[in-house]
Amino acid sequence: MTRPRVANTGADGLEGATLELDVGPVAHGGHCVARSADGQVVFVRHALPGERARVVVTEERRGFLRGDAVEVLAASPHRVEPPCPYAGPDRCGGCDFQHASTAYQRELKAAVVREQLVRLAGLTPADIADLGVRVMGLPGVEGQPEGLGWRTRVQYTVDSEGRAGLLKHRSHEVVAVDKCRIAHPEIQAAPVTGRSWPDLDSVEVVASGAGELALLGGPGRGRTRLISGPARVREAAVGREWTVPADVFWQVHPAAADTLAAAVVDLLDPRPAERAWDLYGGVGLFAAALAPRLGPHGRLTVVEADSRAAAAARRCLRDLTTVTVVESDVERALANPRWRRVDLVVLDPLRAGAGRGVVNAIVAREPRAVAYVACDPAALARDVRTFREAGWQLTELRAYDLFPMTHHVECLALLAPRFPR
Repeated sequence: MTRPRVANTGADGLEGATLELDVGPVAHGGHCVARSADGQVVFVRHALPGERARVVVTEERRGFLRGDAVEVLAASPHRVEPPCPYAGPDRCGGCDFQHASTAYQRELKAAVVREQLVRLAGLTPADIADLGVRVMGLPGVEGQPEGLGWRTRVQYTVDSEGRAGLLKHRSHEVVAVDKCRIAHPEIQAAPVTGRSWPDLDSVEVVASGAGELALLGGPGRGRTRLISGPARVREAAVGREWTVPADVFWQVHPAAADTLAAAVVDLLDPRPAERAWDLYGGVGLFAAALAPRLGPHGRLTVVEADSRAAAAARRCLRDLTTVTVVESDVERALANPRWRRVDLVVLDPLRAGAGRGVVNAIVAREPRAVAYVACDPAALARDVRTFREAGWQLTELRAYDLFPMTHHVECLALLAPRFPR
């Protein structure tokens, strides 16, 4: 690795200083933990556990430092050459682990999941051993190197000169790129980075499973308009075709929807005539997978706050007469006293997690099992602690590498009452 020119920003501050460090274990967020000579914690990106590296301090905070490994003095055997020229210090911040083999990336993610469950959920090492936490890979995209070409939705940020690029880590600075290597081949070939985008702050590209390409742009996050392609795109999952708005959430890895839906059904093992809730249900993916197992006498309610997603769920699931879609905030819906009986719950909250109010409302209904789908292991661990405080237990956990090259990992947890009704 090339060592950049380093200058201290102040006589008393450490920002910009270079430290020679022994790198310790991986931590949540795409970095590893090291300690300076005086014992101060340093969160180091672009390094791997067991390495010795020269680290430039990028941020000084009360109690800890952040830094980039700019020169590796003793390399890990798991280190590889990053496949993307934009990966590394002071470059694109989208990928955290391109310098690690894909198999080792999954080991790092499993270590993070275990650590979060111990530190935040209060599980013991024996509990973790019983769970057998490991991260499983998904099938890649045909013709693409392992870990690349999988992302079917990419948002580029447009800089002041109208160029579309990707952001540096913890920064609003845009890095101009020719293409994103983890993006789906159709997105890599889309005419985005080679042209100017005046009057736009962002450009999002969506490559659907049906081969459609939609470009959306906006003056700001959350406010987009269609630039080209279909306003609705077609996807395929759980044996069904889905037509959803291009800007509504759909899993970004091509194999993710079927993988997660099959796992939810397997873990919950639904029985005929049971009642189920699909909370934060999106366009109804899990409801579509569960409904056939519940049979004609079962009942399944999807709760989704986003009006476009709820409308798509009603449209896509209109043939499933046992499914009802409710457009509502989940906590508000669970406050309704008429929602009393439920046997199974799918809980797929936003990155921040479900929170104590939602968890306690679910526990009060005494379902026999909850399948919790989590894109953030820290949020999952906090909610697992709340379930455990209410007398529940984490009985199984599966984790999937839905986001290769990044620190993100998808977890699927099965929770059940410690003393079933």
